[in-house]
Amino acid sequence: MLEHGYIQIYTGDGKGKTTASLGLALRALGHGWKVLVIQFTKGDQGTTYGEIASACNFGDRFKVVQCGMDRVVYKHNICMEDYKEAKKGWELAKQAINSGEYQLIILDELNICAAMNMIKVSEIKEVLLNKPENLEIVLTGRYAHPELIALAHLVTEMKPVKHYFDIGVMARQGIEY
Repeated sequence: MLEHGYIQIYTGDGKGKTTASLGLALRALGHGWKVLVIQFTKGDQGTTYGEIASACNFGDRFKVVQCGMDRVVYKHNICMEDYKEAKKGWELAKQAINSGEYQLIILDELNICAAMNMIKVSEIKEVLLNKPENLEIVLTGRYAHPELIALAHLVTEMKPVKHYFDIGVMARQGIEY
């Protein structure tokens, strides 16, 4: 296991933030780590996300929890339920971070929650600054806050160059979910 865990951020307008974090999860699982993924602003949209379907293959070493409604959250359609789901996910994240149970925790789309003031940046910073030494934490989502970027040890920005969505190809099972 790790002697020193770092804070990573995958952000930007391009595709691949969640996918990159899940690749890291797969790598960690291959080394016997216990991994938790909390998906903020994501809920079952009538289709099972591939990562949730895969989690059962790893027993109790890989857990994926969704804390969001069954739609994409934008500033124009945010509602009180979105705030409740984000708070639920954040409480779960804080407990998990302090539990000592996991070696890798992925807070998928947490950057969106911070950008939309669903979770205060100051709260996120406090938790990250006080995380256990040997815990790796990954934050994903667009609009990573500058204070979180400054705090992180690794920041990768996904930049769109070309995307098949631009020609009308919608999210595909096994690729985007």
